[in-house]
Amino acid sequence: MTASVPPRVDAPDVSIVMPCYNEQAIVAFTVTKLCDAFQRAGHRFELVAVDNGSTDRTASVLRDLSERFPAVVTTRVEVNQGYGHGVLHGLPLCRAPWVGIIPADGQVDAEDVVRLYEAAVSSDPPVLAKVRRRFRMDGLWRKIVSTTYNVFVRMLWPGIQSVDMNGSPKLMPRALVPMLRLQSKGWLLDLEIMIKAHYLGVRVLELNVFARMRNSGTSHVRASTCWEFLRHLLKFRFSRRWREDFQSRPVEAQRTTS
Repeated sequence: MTASVPPRVDAPDVSIVMPCYNEQAIVAFTVTKLCDAFQRAGHRFELVAVDNGSTDRTASVLRDLSERFPAVVTTRVEVNQGYGHGVLHGLPLCRAPWVGIIPADGQVDAEDVVRLYEAAVSSDPPVLAKVRRRFRMDGLWRKIVSTTYNVFVRMLWPGIQSVDMNGSPKLMPRALVPMLRLQSKGWLLDLEIMIKAHYLGVRVLELNVFARMRNSGTSHVRASTCWEFLRHLLKFRFSRRWREDFQSRPVEAQRTTS
């Protein structure tokens, strides 16, 4: 007998995209915690889980989760093109007035994700709400790399209101998403959001959280990622065309998301 698939959440309050690349070991834990936390808080939650070209059992695990939880919507990228590509694939499926992105690693407690959403909806728009990984357990070398990276970004863009550019989840009004014109298919997507929100005059709301070690699975961030960031940082900073375009539109952002 085939189990019936539960209906999707009607008119969700918040939709979050979660790219999952070879995350069979951790994704069930992360999804279950998120769905339970939002349900307990009384918020209608939608999780767009993107099988981002996985070669392990991630697709099968996500199918099982979508049958257990009405909040979970699954989709698939056939060939992995990077973290950002998975996010860009999932964003058009989001139906809620608030949308966000989150990794599948479960390093930020689900209860903190709920707190972030509640802080975002109680703030005056336009606002970009994100976590700041104030307490991290991912090792000394990772902390040194992260600190150096964030200092370098702040040197290039002193006005950006964050000391943890890649802190995720990130939440924003859905009306803001098309204005950002996101393009990054790799790890630079988080920073692209921060930079473009800065030029649009969007206020950043940052919530301090405890960032845990992965319970299982493997991080997909590699040493080569640092060179990718550096190359694209310089390209972003000194590309006159898109910088002038975004500098001319802060008033539009205020009007559209209010």
